[in-house]
Amino acid sequence: MRISIIGAGAWGTALAVALTKHQDVSLYARDALLIAAAQNSRENPRYLAGVHLPGPLRLTADFASACDAELLILAVPVAGLRETCKALAKLTPSRAHPPRQLVWLCKGFEEETGLLPHQIVAEILPDVSAAVLSGPSFAQEVAAGLPVALTAASTDELLAERVAHALHGGAMRVYRSTDVIGVEVGGAVKNVMAIATGIADGLDLGLNARAALITRGLSEMMRLGVALGGQSETLIGLTGVGDLILTCTGGLSRNRKVGLAIGQGQTLDATLKQLGHVAEGVRCARTVQAMAERLGVEMPITAAVCDVLFGQVPPQQAVSALLARVPRAEH
Repeated sequence: MRISIIGAGAWGTALAVALTKHQDVSLYARDALLIAAAQNSRENPRYLAGVHLPGPLRLTADFASACDAELLILAVPVAGLRETCKALAKLTPSRAHPPRQLVWLCKGFEEETGLLPHQIVAEILPDVSAAVLSGPSFAQEVAAGLPVALTAASTDELLAERVAHALHGGAMRVYRSTDVIGVEVGGAVKNVMAIATGIADGLDLGLNARAALITRGLSEMMRLGVALGGQSETLIGLTGVGDLILTCTGGLSRNRKVGLAIGQGQTLDATLKQLGHVAEGVRCARTVQAMAERLGVEMPITAAVCDVLFGQVPPQQAVSALLARVPRAEH
């Protein structure tokens, strides 16, 4: 199958490396200089340094050419998804307009609208067969060929099956689902919880506190997911608790790194500048909090993260406020 990946960040590049082993893959970046350098060195040092780009992997800065594929994978952040879909909608009929099968990798809510990725895609490309690919996956490990399990979800069950079959292979195991909302909510909220656990670790609150935050964070994720129409079974699977555990505990987690730096006394601006990559939890934390308030869903950890990130509340004070909450039944 001809597969094109739009976006040569860490995750897009890693997926391209993994899929090239058994599929015909192109990797697109709008930065022509990045593509030229990668073609010469067979490496993407800006986003995935030290990883060899296989010879069969085609690199291109030609958007229209890249989109002429059977399966199009959008490896752009949520903030860039709308712009990318609009660019797809403008393609001439001789190219992939609309692409026959579209998959996105981004996790989060759109900051301005509160929409999930599938809602953005449906708004701009209503006739496209679309799916989301998500699950616990660090780009560096996927590029290194280490085992990973992901979930492809679409309301079109046959499409979810086709996507899973196309991506499954080697060290990558891909399951399928029809619960797009549950998969997307899990992918969004786990980033906020990773910031929370990073803050706790930065404050040296111990492993007991980390376990409590992850567990109660899962409760918040499930409450919001079900309120939005997702299934609780999805949120205790790979794209929920699986991604939550990885992002909250893994040293490669960008969102955890943000929380860790803030817990150690660094400002948010300085942390993001030093990070140099997108941390989706920062972008969508306030959107998650606003949605929870609108739906009447209790999410105290999310609220505490927003207080620390945007409300100038010291991390230790936010932790003390969580501990001071009135005791209640766990379920």
